[in-house]
Amino acid sequence: MDFIDLGLTPDTLKAVSDAGYLTPTPIQEQAIPVVLMGRDVLGVAQTGTGKTAAFTMPMIDVLSDGRAKARMPRSLIIAPTRELAAQISDNFTKYGKYHTLSMALLIGGSSFTDQEKALERGVDVLIATPGRLLDLYERGRILLNDVKILVIDEADRMLDMGFIPDVERIVGLLPKIRQTLFFSATMDKEIKKLADKFLQNPKEIAVTLPSTAATTVEQGVLTIRNDDKREALRRILRFKDIFNAFIFCNRKKDVDVLYKSLISHGFNAIALHGDMPQSKRNETLAKFKNGEAKLLVCSDVAARGLDISDVSHVINFDVPVNAEDYIHRIGRTGRAGKTGHAYTLSSPADIKLLAAVEKMLKRSIPPLAIAELEELSISAKDTSGDKKFNKRDQVKGRGGRYNNREIKKRNVTKPAITELPVVQPMPTTQAIYTPSLKTIPANNSTNISDSIRTAKPPPKEQDSKNSSADQSFKKKDKDRRSPDESTRKTRRNPHGIAEMNIEDDVLAFGGFTPAFLQEAPQSSDSQQDRSKDEPDSEI
Repeated sequence: MDFIDLGLTPDTLKAVSDAGYLTPTPIQEQAIPVVLMGRDVLGVAQTGTGKTAAFTMPMIDVLSDGRAKARMPRSLIIAPTRELAAQISDNFTKYGKYHTLSMALLIGGSSFTDQEKALERGVDVLIATPGRLLDLYERGRILLNDVKILVIDEADRMLDMGFIPDVERIVGLLPKIRQTLFFSATMDKEIKKLADKFLQNPKEIAVTLPSTAATTVEQGVLTIRNDDKREALRRILRFKDIFNAFIFCNRKKDVDVLYKSLISHGFNAIALHGDMPQSKRNETLAKFKNGEAKLLVCSDVAARGLDISDVSHVINFDVPVNAEDYIHRIGRTGRAGKTGHAYTLSSPADIKLLAAVEKMLKRSIPPLAIAELEELSISAKDTSGDKKFNKRDQVKGRGGRYNNREIKKRNVTKPAITELPVVQPMPTTQAIYTPSLKTIPANNSTNISDSIRTAKPPPKEQDSKNSSADQSFKKKDKDRRSPDESTRKTRRNPHGIAEMNIEDDVLAFGGFTPAFLQEAPQSSDSQQDRSKDEPDSEI
């Protein structure tokens, strides 16, 4: 089947012929007639199969009749990344050069003023990322009441990047009577729910199995330590015939680090990630497309929307956290029926991530056979003498947790536990005196603080001379007081807590004897007789 059999207008067919396309791809062959009929479409096809042209060609013919109003676009295409939005814009320019349709591109990192001026003139095709579109809508610079065709491209990527709430809000601002085209490279349950929410009686078109790699891409994996990845990458670039290559990293910080490392070793490389300004990103892509740079070190922002047909290799410096991103990464090579190569560098901490990719592919990835890499392969070394994993060897998942289970599975020899000799206790040479507490009679009504004292050890035998000297010392010592004096409230003892005698062999607390350690008097009569000879306490 040729393009002329799909029902396109002569002007569109002439533009397609000028682009060098003669035979439509399977997704184009099935989607273009349905779009021209005005039906909703749910299209599923792997990256690089021509999904963008499948909806841009018929949209140009549908929108060729009519005129756009100021700030009211006639069609809307939502893309997850700036690069994909720019790629769609290039397709409209290529296939609509013989039509007079107006187009505007609303993406972040560009001037608001230029975009507002384009909207004031009126546009037939509006291509936008969700964030910038909502910014201009909240500023009152755009109205979505006249949208006749809505296209949601790379819906699975929208879901991964968290744009679905914004997309749902945008769809709620559109008229309910419209034609909706929903395209995705994969189709899981969540994407299916979104399609059922946005589409009405759609025509489902699935030309390939979801999450499958192109047969024109030769794949290989090399398992090495994380510290050896840069050396392995340099050897691949030196000993393999690489015309140009995408080198994917999981994190933006790693993109900058790897880019500087390649530059320091004399490689012609450039970097691309989401934190770069849009002007710098456009300049970087232009250099790579023009052949000024052979290596593009990038994050997953370049995994979709870049239609560069002459990419010879894709190298995954990191195994992707999301298994479906592997399909989109290696889809940058082997396009338009050409043969491509995809190599993956995996560390021992990437066991689960690599297993998820192979489960999605429904087959294992063969090992990469390069003679210069045999000594770096982890299977060629004795892993029992390997040093412990560190944080750099661990890979975070979606929940932000490290794969510690895989680290625990390593065959690390544990040191033997040596038993310490039992130390025998020293024999006691002198018995320890333990004071006994006297019980308080049940009918005793005196105060507990005045009636309880500690039991004293048995008195020692002393001669009369020593006893008389001790008694004279006690009279001179002001701290030796009778029980009533010891409870007198003074500046030193404001609460009237009974003080302990130094000769008492008891456990003390801060210089005062607790009430439960004090000794009760023998009778209340003797206490009253003793109190008559002593002065009254002052308050």
